[in-house]
Amino acid sequence: MTLAPTFQLLVALAAVAALLLLALAGAALARGPYGRPVVYGGALVVTLLAAVSALTAIPAPTGGLVLPLGIPWIGANLRLDALSAVFLFVVNLGGAAASLYGLGYGRHDHAPERVLPFFPAFLAGMSLVPLAADAYTFLLAWEFMSLASWALVVSHDKEAGNVQAGLVYILMASFGTLALMLAFGLLAGGGGGFTFEAMRAAPPTGWAGAVVLALAMLGAGSKAGLVPLHVWLPLAHPAAPSHVSALMSGVMTKVAVYGFIRIVFDLAGPPDWWWGIPVIVAGAIAGVVGVLQALLQSDTKRVLAFSTIENIGLIFVGLGLALAFKASGFGGAAALAFTAALFHVFNHAAMKSLLFFGAGAVLTATGSRVMDRLGGLIHRMPVTSVAMLIGAAAISALPPLNGFASEWLVFQAILLSPELPAWGLKLSVPAAGALLALAAALAAACFVRLYGIVFLGRARSEQAANAHEVDVFSRAAMLALAGICVAAGLFPGLVIDALQPAVTALVGVRMPAQSEVAWLSIVPVAESRSSYNGLLVFLFIASSALLTAFIIHRLATGAVRRAPPWDCGFPNADPVTQYSAGSFAQPIRRVFARTLFAARERVEMPPPGSLAPARIEITARDPAWAFLFLPLAGLVERIATRANRLQYLTIRQYLALVFGALVLLLLVLALWT
Repeated sequence: MTLAPTFQLLVALAAVAALLLLALAGAALARGPYGRPVVYGGALVVTLLAAVSALTAIPAPTGGLVLPLGIPWIGANLRLDALSAVFLFVVNLGGAAASLYGLGYGRHDHAPERVLPFFPAFLAGMSLVPLAADAYTFLLAWEFMSLASWALVVSHDKEAGNVQAGLVYILMASFGTLALMLAFGLLAGGGGGFTFEAMRAAPPTGWAGAVVLALAMLGAGSKAGLVPLHVWLPLAHPAAPSHVSALMSGVMTKVAVYGFIRIVFDLAGPPDWWWGIPVIVAGAIAGVVGVLQALLQSDTKRVLAFSTIENIGLIFVGLGLALAFKASGFGGAAALAFTAALFHVFNHAAMKSLLFFGAGAVLTATGSRVMDRLGGLIHRMPVTSVAMLIGAAAISALPPLNGFASEWLVFQAILLSPELPAWGLKLSVPAAGALLALAAALAAACFVRLYGIVFLGRARSEQAANAHEVDVFSRAAMLALAGICVAAGLFPGLVIDALQPAVTALVGVRMPAQSEVAWLSIVPVAESRSSYNGLLVFLFIASSALLTAFIIHRLATGAVRRAPPWDCGFPNADPVTQYSAGSFAQPIRRVFARTLFAARERVEMPPPGSLAPARIEITARDPAWAFLFLPLAGLVERIATRANRLQYLTIRQYLALVFGALVLLLLVLALWT
């Protein structure tokens, strides 16, 4: 049954159409003086209106619409329900922030004609994915999103490595699309019902459901960045412009999470008890591997890219817990885990966009992304440094910011795992919890390293010493996202309650209403078990700091004592004697990365009397490249070489080959039906 379109659905479709028109305007005006303000300013207005409309649609009734496009007997089915509205809000909120940032950041682009047409097209593709209500429309929007983002990744193709990054990205995107296509084929079944409504009416059973789960993890995981499908992130994010990197890391990966949720929680039918295990294990591995690799990087944008893998892992752990609890009949625990995952979707979109904006501001001011060429920027870029400090503290899960609130909910769900009846879950969930705790601690070290090396200490280069604050649009975008991180951390109950329509629709149960808890606290299960109040934590921290400052200023002596600062035994005042990014991470690298990433250090010390400098070379490998993708590439090359003989067959051999393939396909179809 097709529902009448709601006002919010019509607004969302109008926003998609407006963004496509802005893409055409960008192609026409890119070389002129009005291209940047028209495209970014128009996208800002459109996405803000769409975000407000999506926010009002979360508790609203579902609306649907069928357009006479696409497959003739199906059309383009579009639907806006609570889950779609949540992710549509995240997409447009991130798009509005990136558009505002682009108004200032885009003026530094030396080739705007390569970016402006594809930026609004990318936003349109991401907005259309949550609205799709049939497999054809979903895959069309998914592929359009991938192609637009690929064009943005290779927009500066003259820079070293950007074309290779684009190639790896488009290959992984194509692989993900193929996996999703196969998943939808299984969901459609022999009847060929490609609408989501038909798939819900006849979900797969037995082994078909398990295959759908695996294909959804492959298809959505390759776009989200699950290990070992993460290899495109550290290549594509540094290659893309910073506001595009923010969209890809903060928003596009969440669209991939939406795809996984839509298939597994909505279309695949009731889950089996074991479905949660591979999702939880994959998420926990991604969390630890992502943050460990982030600690090995010296490029600010590569650090942030690997950090995204860690946060995606946390989201998938929450989703895996929701599957396990739902299949085991623990509705309240499933609602808690699913809420935690959705809450972190929103939080990570804000936190990671803010951090990529900050990295872009540093790149604009200094011309470098290498941490060891920066330093001392807190004095030269005060607004950026404050915004980055909030983002780094939030993504490190420090209270009272938003990152802590959602991670705390995930751990609360993990603490309920002993109630699960299956021993596979009783063992895997605590292990995943231990890995997430390790990842959380390493994430704090990672962002202490990033912020300390980039903003504290003394300038390590002339460019850093001469840096200055960025434009007002970029600062406004960063401060707006920093405000969201603070507000969502101080009042998490408001966000939790706003997510409950989507939770109820997918899990069948909702969390207790947090607005009814006194003092704006959040109580995930019961007050006797645990509760948290971000506002009280903030007031305690602020009052303690003010009281300490008052006591020191009132009771400390007024005498001034001057003495040389501690120089760590190196009286040379040269900035190169400061801790570097590599030296900060050395203990962690030696403990964790020697085995996992084959990290090695090679030191060259000149002989006595030589004026040559000492050198240290640090190498590490990504096991996904070493043990999966490089051998796979070699296998494909060997198969392609052998298959090259097919072009030399005779006409009779070609006809026999086609006939054999036709017979095989008919047999498969007969067995399937």
